[in-house]
Amino acid sequence: MTRQTLSLALAGSIASALVSIAAAAPIAPEKMVGMEKCYGIALKGQNDCAAGAGTTCAGTSTVDYNGAAWKAVPKGTCTSMNVDGHMGALEPMKG
Repeated sequence: MTRQTLSLALAGSIASALVSIAAAAPIAPEKMVGMEKCYGIALKGQNDCAAGAGTTCAGTSTVDYNGAAWKAVPKGTCTSMNVDGHMGALEPMKG
């Protein structure tokens, strides 16, 4: 690898790490106004928080539609959501 390629690869790795750290922060309470936690609809790595055992918070779910992971959605819409056959729930679910 040339020095320039190595430098670009290192810079990309650092940038990616910083984005991951920022994404792992929980949603601020003021951003939850008018929203509700909807469990079981988030895709892998796209949950807003609470992803169950072995995870920390936002973006840490390792599977699609994790019943323990939630995504913030407009209040009153969660239980009517159907994402690829997976219904949203207001409480954590198994599976």
